[in-house]
Amino acid sequence: MFAQPLPASIEELPEAVLQRIFEQSQEAVLITDAGNRIIAVNTAFTRLTGYGAEEVLGQNPGMLASGRNTPEFYGEMWRTLQRCGGWQGEIWDKRKDGSMYPKWLSISAIFNNAGVITHYVANFTDITASKEATARLTHLAYHDPLTGLPNRMAFETQLSQAIASCDREGKQLALMLIDLDNFKNINDSLGHHVGDELLQKVATRLRQTLRSTDLVARLGGDEFVVLLPDLDDPLIAARIAAKLQGNLADSYQVAEHILYATPSIGIGLYPDDGPDPGTLLRNADTAMYYAKKAGRNNHQFYAPKMNASAGERLQLENTLRHAIASMAPGLSEFSLHFQPQIDASSGKVSAVEALLRWNSPKLGNVSPARFIPVAEESGLMQPLGDWVIWEACHHARAFRDAGLDIRMSINVSAQQLRHENLLLLIQGAMACYDLAPGDLEIEITESAVMQNPDKTLALLHQIAATGITLAIDDFGTGYSSLAYLKHMPIRRLKLDRSFVKDLESNHSDAAICSATIALGHKLGLELVAEGIETPGQQAYLQQQECDLLQGFLFSKPLPADELIAFIKPHAAIAQAE
Repeated sequence: MFAQPLPASIEELPEAVLQRIFEQSQEAVLITDAGNRIIAVNTAFTRLTGYGAEEVLGQNPGMLASGRNTPEFYGEMWRTLQRCGGWQGEIWDKRKDGSMYPKWLSISAIFNNAGVITHYVANFTDITASKEATARLTHLAYHDPLTGLPNRMAFETQLSQAIASCDREGKQLALMLIDLDNFKNINDSLGHHVGDELLQKVATRLRQTLRSTDLVARLGGDEFVVLLPDLDDPLIAARIAAKLQGNLADSYQVAEHILYATPSIGIGLYPDDGPDPGTLLRNADTAMYYAKKAGRNNHQFYAPKMNASAGERLQLENTLRHAIASMAPGLSEFSLHFQPQIDASSGKVSAVEALLRWNSPKLGNVSPARFIPVAEESGLMQPLGDWVIWEACHHARAFRDAGLDIRMSINVSAQQLRHENLLLLIQGAMACYDLAPGDLEIEITESAVMQNPDKTLALLHQIAATGITLAIDDFGTGYSSLAYLKHMPIRRLKLDRSFVKDLESNHSDAAICSATIALGHKLGLELVAEGIETPGQQAYLQQQECDLLQGFLFSKPLPADELIAFIKPHAAIAQAE
Protein backbone atom coordinates (compact mmCIF):
# COMPACT_ATOMS: atom_id res chain seq x y z
CA MET A 1 0.00 0.00 0.00
CA PHE A 2 1.18 3.43 -0.84
CA ALA A 3 0.01 6.53 1.09
CA GLN A 4 -1.70 9.21 -0.92
CA PRO A 5 0.61 12.14 -1.64
CA LEU A 6 0.02 15.27 0.53
CA PRO A 7 -1.50 18.26 -1.26
CA ALA A 8 1.10 20.82 -2.26
CA SER A 9 -1.13 23.75 -1.12
CA ILE A 10 -4.54 24.53 0.36
CA GLU A 11 -5.87 25.00 -3.18
CA GLU A 12 -5.37 21.25 -3.75
CA LEU A 13 -7.57 20.28 -0.77
CA PRO A 14 -10.84 18.65 -1.82
CA GLU A 15 -13.75 21.11 -1.91
CA ALA A 16 -15.68 19.03 0.64
CA VAL A 17 -12.79 19.35 3.13
CA LEU A 18 -12.63 23.12 2.62
CA GLN A 19 -16.37 23.33 3.19
CA ARG A 20 -16.11 21.36 6.46
CA ILE A 21 -13.26 23.63 7.64
CA PHE A 22 -15.41 26.67 6.83
CA GLU A 23 -18.48 25.31 8.61
CA GLN A 24 -16.73 23.83 11.66
CA SER A 25 -14.54 26.83 12.43
CA GLN A 26 -15.14 28.14 15.94
CA GLU A 27 -14.66 31.67 14.63
CA ALA A 28 -17.42 33.43 12.73
CA VAL A 29 -16.50 33.72 9.04
CA LEU A 30 -18.05 36.10 6.53
CA ILE A 31 -17.08 36.28 2.84
CA THR A 32 -18.00 39.10 0.48
CA ASP A 33 -17.41 39.71 -3.19
CA ALA A 34 -15.35 42.62 -4.47
CA GLY A 35 -18.43 44.87 -4.20
CA ASN A 36 -18.63 44.06 -0.46
CA ARG A 37 -21.83 42.00 -0.77
CA ILE A 38 -22.05 38.99 1.53
CA ILE A 39 -21.84 35.70 -0.41
CA ALA A 40 -21.18 33.21 2.40
CA VAL A 41 -21.31 32.89 6.22
CA ASN A 42 -20.64 29.90 8.44
CA THR A 43 -22.52 28.34 11.37
CA ALA A 44 -20.43 30.22 13.96
CA PHE A 45 -21.56 33.49 12.32
CA THR A 46 -25.21 32.54 12.81
CA ARG A 47 -24.55 31.42 16.38
CA LEU A 48 -22.84 34.72 17.25
CA THR A 49 -25.00 37.26 15.37
CA GLY A 50 -28.40 35.53 15.36
CA TYR A 51 -28.71 36.00 11.58
CA GLY A 52 -29.21 33.00 9.31
CA ALA A 53 -27.43 32.86 5.96
CA GLU A 54 -30.64 33.55 4.03
CA GLU A 55 -31.06 36.87 5.94
CA VAL A 56 -27.64 38.28 5.08
CA LEU A 57 -26.69 36.97 1.66
CA GLY A 58 -26.42 39.87 -0.77
CA GLN A 59 -26.34 42.41 2.06
CA ASN A 60 -23.53 44.83 2.99
CA PRO A 61 -21.76 43.86 6.24
CA GLY A 62 -22.58 47.38 7.43
CA MET A 63 -25.96 45.94 8.48
CA LEU A 64 -24.13 44.60 11.54
CA ALA A 65 -22.73 47.99 12.59
CA SER A 66 -23.57 49.11 16.14
CA GLY A 67 -23.25 52.85 15.51
CA ARG A 68 -20.55 53.13 18.19
CA ASN A 69 -17.69 53.36 15.69
CA THR A 70 -17.28 56.62 13.79
CA PRO A 71 -17.19 57.06 9.99
CA GLU A 72 -13.55 58.12 10.42
CA PHE A 73 -12.82 54.76 12.05
CA TYR A 74 -14.27 52.84 9.10
CA GLY A 75 -12.52 55.11 6.62
CA GLU A 76 -9.13 54.37 8.15
CA MET A 77 -9.93 50.64 8.28
CA TRP A 78 -10.67 50.52 4.55
CA ARG A 79 -7.63 52.58 3.66
CA THR A 80 -5.43 50.12 5.56
CA LEU A 81 -7.20 47.17 3.92
CA GLN A 82 -6.61 48.54 0.44
CA ARG A 83 -3.02 49.51 1.15
CA CYS A 84 -1.89 46.41 3.06
CA GLY A 85 -4.35 43.75 1.99
CA GLY A 86 -5.54 43.17 5.57
CA TRP A 87 -6.78 44.79 8.76
CA GLN A 88 -7.44 43.61 12.28
CA GLY A 89 -8.66 45.28 15.45
CA GLU A 90 -11.46 45.68 17.97
CA ILE A 91 -14.86 46.80 16.77
CA TRP A 92 -18.40 46.96 18.15
CA ASP A 93 -21.23 45.24 16.26
CA LYS A 94 -24.92 44.57 16.79
CA ARG A 95 -26.71 41.23 16.90
CA LYS A 96 -30.10 40.52 15.34
CA ASP A 97 -31.80 41.10 18.73
CA GLY A 98 -30.27 44.59 18.93
CA SER A 99 -27.70 43.81 21.63
CA MET A 100 -24.22 45.22 21.04
CA TYR A 101 -20.98 43.40 21.69
CA PRO A 102 -17.23 43.91 21.14
CA LYS A 103 -15.45 41.60 18.72
CA TRP A 104 -11.95 41.05 17.46
CA LEU A 105 -12.10 41.29 13.67
CA SER A 106 -9.59 40.23 11.02
CA ILE A 107 -10.25 41.08 7.37
CA SER A 108 -8.18 39.81 4.44
CA ALA A 109 -8.41 40.85 0.82
CA ILE A 110 -8.27 37.98 -1.75
CA PHE A 111 -6.44 38.79 -4.98
CA ASN A 112 -6.56 36.94 -8.34
CA ASN A 113 -3.49 36.21 -10.45
CA ALA A 114 -3.72 39.68 -11.97
CA GLY A 115 -3.50 41.26 -8.54
CA VAL A 116 -7.13 42.40 -8.51
CA ILE A 117 -9.23 42.01 -5.35
CA THR A 118 -11.99 39.47 -5.91
CA HIS A 119 -13.20 38.79 -2.38
CA TYR A 120 -12.89 39.80 1.28
CA VAL A 121 -12.79 37.26 4.12
CA ALA A 122 -13.64 38.39 7.67
CA ASN A 123 -13.03 36.28 10.79
CA PHE A 124 -14.27 37.49 14.17
CA THR A 125 -14.94 36.39 17.74
CA ASP A 126 -16.90 37.85 20.66
CA ILE A 127 -14.40 39.31 23.16
CA THR A 128 -16.93 40.41 25.81
CA ALA A 129 -15.60 37.95 28.39
CA SER A 130 -11.96 38.92 27.88
CA LYS A 131 -12.80 42.64 28.06
CA GLU A 132 -14.75 42.11 31.28
CA ALA A 133 -11.84 40.16 32.73
CA THR A 134 -9.46 42.96 31.72
CA ALA A 135 -11.77 45.53 33.28
CA ARG A 136 -11.91 43.52 36.51
CA LEU A 137 -8.13 43.29 36.62
CA THR A 138 -7.80 47.01 35.93
CA HIS A 139 -10.32 47.79 38.67
CA LEU A 140 -8.43 45.60 41.12
CA ALA A 141 -5.17 47.30 40.19
CA TYR A 142 -6.55 50.75 41.02
CA HIS A 143 -9.10 50.03 43.77
CA ASP A 144 -9.06 48.80 47.33
CA PRO A 145 -10.67 45.32 47.35
CA LEU A 146 -12.23 45.81 50.81
CA THR A 147 -13.99 49.17 50.39
CA GLY A 148 -14.12 49.57 46.62
CA LEU A 149 -12.51 53.00 46.95
CA PRO A 150 -9.57 54.04 44.75
CA ASN A 151 -6.27 52.86 46.21
CA ARG A 152 -3.01 54.72 46.79
CA MET A 153 -1.79 54.24 43.21
CA ALA A 154 -5.03 55.61 41.71
CA PHE A 155 -5.10 58.47 44.18
CA GLU A 156 -1.52 59.57 43.49
CA THR A 157 -2.29 59.63 39.76
CA GLN A 158 -5.41 61.76 40.29
CA LEU A 159 -3.59 64.06 42.71
CA SER A 160 -0.86 64.73 40.14
CA GLN A 161 -3.51 65.50 37.51
CA ALA A 162 -5.41 67.81 39.89
CA ILE A 163 -2.22 69.71 40.75
CA ALA A 164 -1.43 70.15 37.06
CA SER A 165 -4.95 71.50 36.53
CA CYS A 166 -4.49 73.95 39.43
CA ASP A 167 -1.24 75.18 37.88
CA ARG A 168 -2.93 75.77 34.52
CA GLU A 169 -5.97 77.55 35.93
CA GLY A 170 -4.38 79.31 38.90
CA LYS A 171 -6.62 77.55 41.43
CA GLN A 172 -6.01 75.74 44.72
CA LEU A 173 -6.99 72.40 46.20
CA ALA A 174 -7.16 70.80 49.62
CA LEU A 175 -5.90 67.40 50.74
CA MET A 176 -7.46 65.82 53.83
CA LEU A 177 -5.77 62.86 55.50
CA ILE A 178 -8.20 60.97 57.76
CA ASP A 179 -7.20 58.50 60.48
CA LEU A 180 -9.78 56.69 62.63
CA ASP A 181 -9.22 57.15 66.35
CA ASN A 182 -8.72 53.97 68.40
CA PHE A 183 -9.41 51.68 65.42
CA LYS A 184 -6.61 49.34 66.54
CA ASN A 185 -8.50 48.62 69.77
CA ILE A 186 -11.56 47.50 67.78
CA ASN A 187 -9.44 45.23 65.57
CA ASP A 188 -7.56 43.71 68.52
CA SER A 189 -10.57 43.18 70.78
CA LEU A 190 -13.32 42.19 68.32
CA GLY A 191 -11.35 40.72 65.41
CA HIS A 192 -10.37 41.78 61.94
CA HIS A 193 -13.71 40.74 60.43
CA VAL A 194 -15.47 43.34 62.59
CA GLY A 195 -12.80 45.91 61.77
CA ASP A 196 -13.16 45.21 58.06
CA GLU A 197 -16.93 45.72 58.14
CA LEU A 198 -16.46 48.96 60.07
CA LEU A 199 -14.04 50.23 57.40
CA GLN A 200 -16.61 49.43 54.72
CA LYS A 201 -19.26 51.45 56.57
CA VAL A 202 -16.83 54.34 57.03
CA ALA A 203 -16.08 54.32 53.28
CA THR A 204 -19.82 54.46 52.52
CA ARG A 205 -20.30 57.49 54.80
CA LEU A 206 -17.34 59.24 53.22
CA ARG A 207 -18.82 58.84 49.75
CA GLN A 208 -22.26 60.01 50.92
CA THR A 209 -20.88 63.11 52.67
CA LEU A 210 -18.57 64.41 49.96
CA ARG A 211 -19.48 66.32 46.81
CA SER A 212 -19.57 64.58 43.43
CA THR A 213 -16.41 66.43 42.36
CA ASP A 214 -14.39 65.29 45.39
CA LEU A 215 -12.20 62.18 45.43
CA VAL A 216 -11.90 59.79 48.37
CA ALA A 217 -9.42 56.90 48.55
CA ARG A 218 -8.14 54.37 51.06
CA LEU A 219 -4.39 54.49 51.55
CA GLY A 220 -4.29 51.41 53.76
CA GLY A 221 -5.31 50.27 57.23
CA ASP A 222 -7.68 52.82 58.75
CA GLU A 223 -6.24 55.73 56.78
CA PHE A 224 -8.30 57.51 54.14
CA VAL A 225 -7.54 60.55 52.02
CA VAL A 226 -9.87 63.11 50.43
CA LEU A 227 -9.05 65.46 47.57
CA LEU A 228 -11.08 68.67 47.24
CA PRO A 229 -10.30 70.21 43.83
CA ASP A 230 -10.95 73.74 42.52
CA LEU A 231 -11.38 75.50 45.86
CA ASP A 232 -12.48 79.13 45.69
CA ASP A 233 -11.97 79.55 49.44
CA PRO A 234 -9.78 77.35 51.67
CA LEU A 235 -12.34 77.62 54.46
CA ILE A 236 -14.64 75.43 52.37
CA ALA A 237 -12.25 72.62 53.34
CA ALA A 238 -12.87 73.40 57.02
CA ARG A 239 -16.63 73.23 56.51
CA ILE A 240 -16.40 69.88 54.72
CA ALA A 241 -14.02 68.54 57.38
CA ALA A 242 -16.49 69.54 60.11
CA LYS A 243 -19.30 67.79 58.22
CA LEU A 244 -17.15 64.66 57.88
CA GLN A 245 -16.40 64.75 61.60
CA GLY A 246 -20.07 64.85 62.46
CA ASN A 247 -21.10 62.09 60.08
CA LEU A 248 -18.20 59.72 60.80
CA ALA A 249 -18.51 60.14 64.57
CA ASP A 250 -22.06 58.76 64.65
CA SER A 251 -22.40 55.18 65.88
CA TYR A 252 -22.03 52.14 63.59
CA GLN A 253 -23.97 48.89 63.92
CA VAL A 254 -21.58 46.01 63.11
CA ALA A 255 -23.09 42.59 63.84
CA GLU A 256 -24.22 42.81 67.49
CA HIS A 257 -21.81 45.65 68.29
CA ILE A 258 -22.42 49.40 68.49
CA LEU A 259 -19.10 50.98 67.53
CA TYR A 260 -17.66 54.49 67.29
CA ALA A 261 -14.82 55.59 65.02
CA THR A 262 -14.17 59.31 65.34
CA PRO A 263 -11.80 60.85 62.77
CA SER A 264 -8.64 62.91 63.18
CA ILE A 265 -8.25 64.99 60.02
CA GLY A 266 -5.17 66.80 58.75
CA ILE A 267 -5.60 69.36 55.95
CA GLY A 268 -2.94 70.54 53.51
CA LEU A 269 -3.55 73.24 50.90
CA TYR A 270 -1.94 73.38 47.47
CA PRO A 271 0.16 75.31 46.62
CA ASP A 272 0.73 76.94 50.04
CA ASP A 273 1.53 73.73 51.96
CA GLY A 274 3.52 71.86 49.35
CA PRO A 275 4.63 72.37 45.74
CA ASP A 276 4.31 68.70 44.78
CA PRO A 277 2.19 65.65 45.70
CA GLY A 278 4.77 64.08 48.02
CA THR A 279 5.33 67.23 50.08
CA LEU A 280 1.61 67.97 50.24
CA LEU A 281 0.86 64.45 51.53
CA ARG A 282 3.61 64.66 54.16
CA ASN A 283 2.37 68.01 55.41
CA ALA A 284 -1.24 66.80 55.54
CA ASP A 285 0.07 63.86 57.59
CA THR A 286 1.80 66.32 59.94
CA ALA A 287 -1.46 68.23 60.28
CA MET A 288 -3.24 64.96 61.13
CA TYR A 289 -0.65 64.40 63.87
CA TYR A 290 -1.59 67.85 65.22
CA ALA A 291 -5.23 66.73 65.25
CA LYS A 292 -4.33 63.59 67.23
CA LYS A 293 -2.27 65.64 69.64
CA ALA A 294 -5.11 68.15 70.07
CA GLY A 295 -7.36 65.43 71.50
CA ARG A 296 -8.55 63.48 68.43
CA ASN A 297 -11.92 63.87 66.70
CA ASN A 298 -11.00 67.24 65.22
CA HIS A 299 -9.40 68.72 62.12
CA GLN A 300 -6.25 70.80 61.83
CA PHE A 301 -4.66 72.71 58.97
CA TYR A 302 -0.94 72.42 58.34
CA ALA A 303 -0.75 76.24 58.44
CA PRO A 304 -1.59 77.51 61.97
CA LYS A 305 -3.15 80.72 60.61
CA MET A 306 -5.72 78.63 58.72
CA ASN A 307 -6.74 76.90 61.95
CA ALA A 308 -7.48 80.30 63.50
CA SER A 309 -9.55 81.39 60.47
CA ALA A 310 -11.40 78.07 60.34
CA GLY A 311 -12.13 78.25 64.05
CA GLU A 312 -13.59 81.74 63.73
CA ARG A 313 -15.74 80.73 60.79
CA LEU A 314 -17.00 77.59 62.55
CA GLN A 315 -17.89 79.63 65.63
CA LEU A 316 -19.74 82.12 63.43
CA GLU A 317 -21.69 79.38 61.65
CA ASN A 318 -22.61 77.59 64.89
CA THR A 319 -23.72 80.84 66.52
CA LEU A 320 -25.72 81.79 63.43
CA ARG A 321 -27.35 78.36 63.31
CA HIS A 322 -28.39 78.67 66.96
CA ALA A 323 -29.75 82.19 66.40
CA ILE A 324 -31.91 81.01 63.49
CA ALA A 325 -33.13 77.92 65.37
CA SER A 326 -34.21 80.04 68.37
CA MET A 327 -36.13 82.67 66.36
CA ALA A 328 -39.62 83.29 67.74
CA PRO A 329 -42.25 86.00 67.20
CA GLY A 330 -41.06 89.14 68.96
CA LEU A 331 -37.93 87.38 70.17
CA SER A 332 -35.04 87.29 67.71
CA GLU A 333 -31.42 88.31 67.49
CA PHE A 334 -32.18 89.56 63.97
CA SER A 335 -33.82 92.80 62.95
CA LEU A 336 -34.48 94.84 59.83
CA HIS A 337 -33.18 98.30 59.09
CA PHE A 338 -34.54 100.30 56.18
CA GLN A 339 -32.70 102.55 53.74
CA PRO A 340 -34.78 105.14 51.87
CA GLN A 341 -34.88 105.43 48.10
CA ILE A 342 -35.32 109.06 47.06
CA ASP A 343 -37.26 110.15 43.98
CA ALA A 344 -34.65 112.12 42.00
CA SER A 345 -37.25 114.63 40.71
CA SER A 346 -39.32 115.37 43.81
CA GLY A 347 -36.86 114.55 46.60
CA LYS A 348 -39.52 112.47 48.36
CA VAL A 349 -39.03 108.94 49.69
CA SER A 350 -40.87 106.54 47.41
CA ALA A 351 -39.49 103.23 48.68
CA VAL A 352 -37.29 101.64 51.34
CA GLU A 353 -34.98 98.65 51.09
CA ALA A 354 -35.18 96.15 53.95
CA LEU A 355 -31.67 95.22 55.15
CA LEU A 356 -30.94 92.41 57.59
CA ARG A 357 -29.02 93.07 60.81
CA TRP A 358 -27.76 90.62 63.47
CA ASN A 359 -27.00 91.57 67.05
CA SER A 360 -25.59 88.42 68.67
CA PRO A 361 -25.37 88.21 72.49
CA LYS A 362 -22.13 86.26 72.01
CA LEU A 363 -20.52 88.09 69.05
CA GLY A 364 -22.11 91.52 69.23
CA ASN A 365 -23.21 93.35 66.07
CA VAL A 366 -22.09 91.15 63.18
CA SER A 367 -21.66 92.78 59.76
CA PRO A 368 -23.89 91.38 56.98
CA ALA A 369 -20.71 91.13 54.91
CA ARG A 370 -19.56 88.46 57.42
CA PHE A 371 -22.68 86.46 58.18
CA ILE A 372 -24.60 86.54 54.85
CA PRO A 373 -21.88 84.57 52.93
CA VAL A 374 -21.73 82.03 55.78
CA ALA A 375 -25.52 81.67 55.70
CA GLU A 376 -25.43 81.08 51.93
CA GLU A 377 -22.58 78.55 52.10
CA SER A 378 -24.09 76.56 54.98
CA GLY A 379 -27.67 76.37 53.65
CA LEU A 380 -29.03 78.74 56.33
CA MET A 381 -30.11 81.45 53.89
CA GLN A 382 -33.43 79.75 53.19
CA PRO A 383 -34.92 80.03 56.71
CA LEU A 384 -33.25 83.39 57.28
CA GLY A 385 -34.61 84.76 53.99
CA ASP A 386 -38.10 83.48 54.78
CA TRP A 387 -37.98 85.34 58.11
CA VAL A 388 -36.96 88.53 56.28
CA ILE A 389 -40.00 88.30 53.97
CA TRP A 390 -42.44 87.93 56.87
CA GLU A 391 -40.76 90.65 58.95
CA ALA A 392 -40.59 93.07 55.99
CA CYS A 393 -44.30 92.58 55.30
CA HIS A 394 -45.05 93.17 58.99
CA HIS A 395 -43.20 96.51 58.83
CA ALA A 396 -44.78 97.42 55.49
CA ARG A 397 -48.17 97.17 57.18
CA ALA A 398 -46.96 99.26 60.13
CA PHE A 399 -45.60 101.98 57.81
CA ARG A 400 -48.91 102.19 55.96
CA ASP A 401 -50.81 102.34 59.22
CA ALA A 402 -48.53 105.28 60.13
CA GLY A 403 -49.63 107.05 56.93
CA LEU A 404 -46.54 106.41 54.80
CA ASP A 405 -47.21 105.63 51.15
CA ILE A 406 -43.93 103.81 50.40
CA ARG A 407 -42.99 100.61 48.68
CA MET A 408 -41.10 97.87 50.59
CA SER A 409 -38.14 96.38 48.70
CA ILE A 410 -37.08 92.87 49.85
CA ASN A 411 -33.91 91.04 48.79
CA VAL A 412 -34.34 87.38 47.79
CA SER A 413 -31.36 85.04 47.68
CA ALA A 414 -30.42 82.42 45.08
CA GLN A 415 -31.37 79.66 47.55
CA GLN A 416 -34.87 81.11 47.92
CA LEU A 417 -35.27 81.32 44.14
CA ARG A 418 -34.61 77.57 43.95
CA HIS A 419 -37.43 76.87 46.42
CA GLU A 420 -40.70 75.98 44.73
CA ASN A 421 -42.83 77.57 47.48
CA LEU A 422 -41.34 81.08 47.30
CA LEU A 423 -44.36 82.64 45.61
CA LEU A 424 -46.77 80.98 48.05
CA LEU A 425 -44.67 82.28 50.93
CA ILE A 426 -44.77 85.86 49.62
CA GLN A 427 -48.51 85.69 48.95
CA GLY A 428 -49.12 84.24 52.42
CA ALA A 429 -47.21 87.09 54.10
CA MET A 430 -49.06 89.67 51.98
CA ALA A 431 -52.44 88.19 52.91
CA CYS A 432 -51.53 88.04 56.59
CA TYR A 433 -50.69 91.76 56.68
CA ASP A 434 -53.33 92.87 54.15
CA LEU A 435 -50.84 94.19 51.59
CA ALA A 436 -51.47 94.83 47.91
CA PRO A 437 -49.00 93.56 45.26
CA GLY A 438 -47.97 97.15 44.53
CA ASP A 439 -46.80 97.54 48.13
CA LEU A 440 -43.85 95.17 47.57
CA GLU A 441 -40.77 94.99 45.40
CA ILE A 442 -38.61 91.85 45.16
CA GLU A 443 -34.89 92.39 44.50
CA ILE A 444 -32.76 89.65 42.99
CA THR A 445 -29.13 89.76 41.88
CA GLU A 446 -27.86 89.10 38.38
CA SER A 447 -25.75 86.18 39.57
CA ALA A 448 -28.75 84.55 41.29
CA VAL A 449 -30.72 84.67 38.04
CA MET A 450 -27.88 83.18 36.02
CA GLN A 451 -27.44 80.14 38.28
CA ASN A 452 -30.52 78.56 36.69
CA PRO A 453 -31.83 81.08 34.16
CA ASP A 454 -34.65 79.09 32.58
CA LYS A 455 -36.23 77.97 35.85
CA THR A 456 -35.69 81.38 37.48
CA LEU A 457 -37.25 83.22 34.54
CA ALA A 458 -40.37 81.05 34.84
CA LEU A 459 -40.63 81.88 38.56
CA LEU A 460 -40.09 85.59 37.94
CA HIS A 461 -42.92 85.64 35.40
CA GLN A 462 -45.20 83.99 37.98
CA ILE A 463 -44.28 86.64 40.59
CA ALA A 464 -44.69 89.50 38.13
CA ALA A 465 -48.11 88.17 37.07
CA THR A 466 -49.37 88.87 40.62
CA GLY A 467 -48.50 92.57 40.26
CA ILE A 468 -45.43 92.53 42.52
CA THR A 469 -42.60 94.73 41.22
CA LEU A 470 -39.31 93.00 40.36
CA ALA A 471 -35.87 94.62 40.42
CA ILE A 472 -32.38 93.46 39.43
CA ASP A 473 -29.85 94.36 42.13
CA ASP A 474 -26.13 94.96 41.55
CA PHE A 475 -26.70 95.32 37.82
CA GLY A 476 -23.45 95.24 35.85
CA THR A 477 -21.55 92.95 38.21
CA GLY A 478 -23.01 89.59 37.16
CA TYR A 479 -22.84 87.56 33.98
CA SER A 480 -26.22 88.13 32.41
CA SER A 481 -26.67 89.19 28.83
CA LEU A 482 -29.04 91.63 27.18
CA ALA A 483 -30.77 88.60 25.65
CA TYR A 484 -31.83 87.50 29.14
CA LEU A 485 -32.47 91.03 30.37
CA LYS A 486 -35.06 91.72 27.69
CA HIS A 487 -36.97 88.56 28.67
CA MET A 488 -37.06 89.33 32.40
CA PRO A 489 -40.37 90.76 33.68
CA ILE A 490 -38.58 93.43 35.70
CA ARG A 491 -39.49 97.07 36.37
CA ARG A 492 -36.26 98.38 37.90
CA LEU A 493 -32.50 98.11 37.56
CA LYS A 494 -30.23 98.96 40.47
CA LEU A 495 -26.86 100.38 39.47
CA ASP A 496 -24.19 98.78 41.61
CA ARG A 497 -22.38 101.03 44.09
CA SER A 498 -19.02 99.99 42.61
CA PHE A 499 -19.82 102.10 39.51
CA VAL A 500 -21.29 105.01 41.45
CA LYS A 501 -18.37 105.24 43.90
CA ASP A 502 -15.78 106.68 41.47
CA LEU A 503 -17.94 108.23 38.78
CA GLU A 504 -16.64 111.72 39.66
CA SER A 505 -13.01 110.71 39.10
CA ASN A 506 -13.24 107.75 36.74
CA HIS A 507 -14.48 108.46 33.21
CA SER A 508 -15.20 104.76 32.56
CA ASP A 509 -17.46 104.43 35.62
CA ALA A 510 -19.30 107.61 34.64
CA ALA A 511 -19.77 106.25 31.10
CA ILE A 512 -21.07 102.92 32.45
CA CYS A 513 -23.58 104.72 34.67
CA SER A 514 -24.91 106.94 31.88
CA ALA A 515 -25.03 104.07 29.37
CA THR A 516 -26.87 101.80 31.81
CA ILE A 517 -29.41 104.52 32.62
CA ALA A 518 -29.99 105.12 28.90
CA LEU A 519 -30.29 101.38 28.25
CA GLY A 520 -32.76 100.92 31.09
CA HIS A 521 -34.94 103.76 29.87
CA LYS A 522 -34.90 102.36 26.32
CA LEU A 523 -36.22 99.11 27.78
CA GLY A 524 -38.91 100.96 29.74
CA LEU A 525 -37.25 100.40 33.12
CA GLU A 526 -36.67 102.69 36.09
CA LEU A 527 -33.09 103.10 37.32
CA VAL A 528 -32.03 103.10 40.97
CA ALA A 529 -28.49 104.19 41.86
CA GLU A 530 -27.19 102.96 45.23
CA GLY A 531 -24.13 103.94 47.23
CA ILE A 532 -24.49 107.71 46.70
CA GLU A 533 -22.31 109.56 49.20
CA THR A 534 -21.50 112.97 47.65
CA PRO A 535 -23.50 115.86 46.15
CA GLY A 536 -21.40 115.49 42.98
CA GLN A 537 -22.59 111.91 42.50
CA GLN A 538 -26.17 113.02 43.08
CA ALA A 539 -25.88 115.88 40.59
CA TYR A 540 -24.39 113.67 37.87
CA LEU A 541 -27.05 110.99 38.26
CA GLN A 542 -29.86 113.55 38.25
CA GLN A 543 -28.36 115.03 35.09
CA GLN A 544 -28.47 111.55 33.51
CA GLU A 545 -32.14 111.30 34.58
CA CYS A 546 -31.66 108.45 37.03
CA ASP A 547 -35.07 107.82 38.63
CA LEU A 548 -34.27 106.86 42.24
CA LEU A 549 -31.29 107.61 44.48
CA GLN A 550 -30.12 105.65 47.52
CA GLY A 551 -27.12 106.11 49.78
CA PHE A 552 -25.57 107.59 52.90
CA LEU A 553 -25.84 111.09 51.39
CA PHE A 554 -29.56 110.88 52.18
CA SER A 555 -29.70 108.39 55.03
CA LYS A 556 -28.01 105.32 56.43
CA PRO A 557 -30.22 102.25 57.01
CA LEU A 558 -32.50 103.06 59.94
CA PRO A 559 -34.57 101.10 62.47
CA ALA A 560 -38.30 101.28 61.84
CA ASP A 561 -39.07 104.02 64.40
CA GLU A 562 -36.22 106.26 63.19
CA LEU A 563 -37.26 105.70 59.59
CA ILE A 564 -40.77 107.02 60.25
CA ALA A 565 -39.30 110.16 61.84
CA PHE A 566 -36.97 110.62 58.86
CA ILE A 567 -39.58 110.06 56.16
CA LYS A 568 -42.32 112.43 57.26
CA PRO A 569 -40.55 115.59 56.02
CA HIS A 570 -39.35 113.87 52.83
CA ALA A 571 -41.96 111.35 51.74
CA ALA A 572 -45.22 111.50 50.00
CA ILE A 573 -47.50 110.99 53.01
CA ALA A 574 -50.96 109.71 52.39
CA GLN A 575 -53.39 112.37 53.48
CA ALA A 576 -57.07 111.89 54.09
CA GLU A 577 -58.98 114.02 51.71
